[in-house]
Amino acid sequence: MTAPMERIQALDAIEKDVINCLMSAGQALMELSKEKSSQKHAEGQTDAFLKTLAHVESKLTEQINYLTQVSTGQPHEGSGYASQKVLQMAWHRLEHARSRVNELERIKNKHLQGGRAHVSRQQQAALTSGGACQQTQSASSNVPSQVGQSQSMSGSTG
Repeated sequence: MTAPMERIQALDAIEKDVINCLMSAGQALMELSKEKSSQKHAEGQTDAFLKTLAHVESKLTEQINYLTQVSTGQPHEGSGYASQKVLQMAWHRLEHARSRVNELERIKNKHLQGGRAHVSRQQQAALTSGGACQQTQSASSNVPSQVGQSQSMSGSTG
C-alpha cells in the first residue's frame, strides 16, 4: 500500500478512536446522571475514555510530527515530498532553458537572414565589379600576347 493511503487510513482510525472516546465520556456522564448510578460502571467508562484519549493524543502527535517534517522539507522516511519538489523545480528550470534556447535560436536566425541579404548584395556587387575587372584583365592580357606575337613575327622576318 502507498504511504499516502496508509496516512489516510491512520487518520481514519484516529477519527474512530475519537468517536469511541466521546461515546465513553457520554456513557460515563449518563451513568453519573442516574439517580442510582453504578460507580463501577462509571469508573469503567471513565477509564475507557482516558485510555482512548491517550491513544488519540499519541497518534495525533505522530501525524503532526510527520506533517512538520514534510512542510519544512527535512528528509524523513517514507515521504517523496522533497524529491517531488526537486523534480518540479528541475522541470521549471528545463522549461526556462528551453524557452531561452528558442529565443536565442530565433535571434540567431534573424541575424543570419539579415546577414545573408547583406552578403548577397556584396556578392552581387563583387560579381558585377569582378566581371568587369576580369574582362579588363582578359583584354589587357591579350594585348601583350598579341604584341609579343607581333614582335616574334617581326623578329623572325627580320
